[in-house]
Amino acid sequence: MDPKITDIKDMLEKTGKLYGDKPAYKFRTNEPGKFTFYTHKEVRDMVNNLGTSLISLLDLKDKKVAIIGDNRYEWEVAYLSVVAGTGIVVPLDKALPENELESLIRRSEVEAIFYEEKYEPVLKKLAKDGTTKLKHLICMDATEHDDGIYSFIELIEKGKELISNGDRCFLDSKVDPETMTIMLFTSGTTSKSKAVALCQRNLCSNIMDMGKVLYQIDCNDSMLSFLPVHHVFECTVGFLLSLYKGMCTAFCDGIRHIVDNLREYQTTFMVCVPALYENIYKNVLKNLEKQGKLEAVMKLVEEHKNDTMEKKREIFKDIHAIFGGKIKLFISGAAALDPKIEQGYRDFGFDLVQGYGLTETSPVVCVNTFEGKDEFKHKLGSIGPALPSVQVRIDDANAEGLGELVVKGPSVMMGYHENPEATAEVLEDGWFHTGDLCRIDDEGYIYISGRKKSVIVLKNGKNIFPEEMENLVNKIEGVKESFIYGLPNSNDENDIKIHVEVVYDKEVMKEMYNTEDRQEIYKIINTKVKEINKTMPLYKAIRGMELTEEPIAKTTTGKIKRYEELSKIINL
Repeated sequence: MDPKITDIKDMLEKTGKLYGDKPAYKFRTNEPGKFTFYTHKEVRDMVNNLGTSLISLLDLKDKKVAIIGDNRYEWEVAYLSVVAGTGIVVPLDKALPENELESLIRRSEVEAIFYEEKYEPVLKKLAKDGTTKLKHLICMDATEHDDGIYSFIELIEKGKELISNGDRCFLDSKVDPETMTIMLFTSGTTSKSKAVALCQRNLCSNIMDMGKVLYQIDCNDSMLSFLPVHHVFECTVGFLLSLYKGMCTAFCDGIRHIVDNLREYQTTFMVCVPALYENIYKNVLKNLEKQGKLEAVMKLVEEHKNDTMEKKREIFKDIHAIFGGKIKLFISGAAALDPKIEQGYRDFGFDLVQGYGLTETSPVVCVNTFEGKDEFKHKLGSIGPALPSVQVRIDDANAEGLGELVVKGPSVMMGYHENPEATAEVLEDGWFHTGDLCRIDDEGYIYISGRKKSVIVLKNGKNIFPEEMENLVNKIEGVKESFIYGLPNSNDENDIKIHVEVVYDKEVMKEMYNTEDRQEIYKIINTKVKEINKTMPLYKAIRGMELTEEPIAKTTTGKIKRYEELSKIINL
């Protein structure tokens, strides 16, 4: 049974005793097929050493410390060394442009930052220009202290010396689980992004809930870290849950290497976004088609659709071998997953389930748990029932039961930092208004339709859910992604006409339709869009289309930045 934890320091101590000798991080060596590891005990020692240096040498007790960079063990050790006894951690998006990075460092009032070498020029400038509180720069790539820049490795070594000489400032520091120790900026422009204040009760409640629900994973499992770890989805469900469960983490080399990495590291568990699962699935089918096996495989799928997941894994072991043959669980989140893709994975014996959450809820609200245990069952297209500690309800439901999802529980944020007005807009008597439109069935399973704010309301009062329609357009062969939006109707300025922006794949269009001519491509895709229109009520019909090869503006977890994308289209 997983231990009950009150804070991250408590988690590290309790799980360290349970899993100390097990591998925590896995790295390849120069010898193919050979790996090196850090154990859970070694990781916890690094955290204690680094935390001691942060307090004793850099005077960062109760101060704010930022982290920016790719997913790597140094990032995670830095995070833990802050939250387990030093101060307040501020994870920053590695994709931030320079002006936004500067703005968030000012807004957050951080006094130190862990970073990768590529950020050094802008950070040096900020530390010297007097416009921020930034005092200490800690480079995760440096081997020694140089020109006022601290070395991550060196601080760990100095902390080790301090502890051996009796310094217990970090070891004995107390963590208050009810005060803010994590500051997370919501995605969006710098001026509009809000700083979400999370306490360790928030995180630990979510970690323990996920530990209960994802009962199939344990200390013998390994995960591949791919999504940006600054984002709370990967941070809680990947990084922190892995440490809590005593699992082993390997870091992905990049989107093009993800399947190779799953196979190479013998991964059993991964958290990712729908777009990636969809691309991988489509590539598997394409390869089967090239090999002349697709028809036979799909016939097998139909014959065995009612078999257990275990039986399916055996039947489709060649497909499982593509991923390394060890996958136990895939979790999809951050956006809606096409039910056909979800079913496609499950037909092959992969446990792919949807989860749902927000930064403000630490993040997971619900997860569509998989088959195999009496009290749980999987429902296609659902984001699952609420986690054990979470309450949910639907506000202002229409006749079909569709309304705003409202959430309450110990994982709900403290509020938006120093922004009581914004907090009051979403928090009422402990209930957090998600802004997402959902319905809940008789068994408590939640189904999401889209964002309340992104809904397009027509003159006749009918609602258009862009995400729902984008899902249909994205199924057109040769369409990479799409963006549904509304513009004033030229025949009735009080009404709205539905348009779609389509990002097409030049290579696929050439391969399938033998054309690179933009006008021809427009006609082909527009014909397919008209076919979609025939399947929908007239008021939902798409009346205009823009064609582009430029990717749609998105957050680092794949959510469309709707206002930004619409502004781009209007200003073309």
